[in-house]
Amino acid sequence: MSRVCQITGKRPRSGNNVSHAHNKSKRKFYPNLQKKRFYIPEEDRWVTIKVATSTLRTINKNGISNVLKNARAKGTLTI
Repeated sequence: MSRVCQITGKRPRSGNNVSHAHNKSKRKFYPNLQKKRFYIPEEDRWVTIKVATSTLRTINKNGISNVLKNARAKGTLTI
C-alpha cells in the first residue's frame, strides 16, 4: 500500500539529512497516516480510510460529509 492520504492526496516528500559538517544525504518525510473508520450517514455505511492526522482535525471540525464533498470537487478523493 502506498503512503498517500486518500482524502487530501498528501504523499512522501524528499529532503536532506544535514550533518553538523553540512554533509547532505537524501531522505524522505512521510505523512502521519492513520487507518480510520468513518460512518457516512448519506450512504448508510462505514468506510475505512487512510488519512493524515491533519486531515482528521479537519474532519472533526467540518464533518466527514463536507470533507468528502470538497475532496470530490477537487478530485483528490481515492475511495
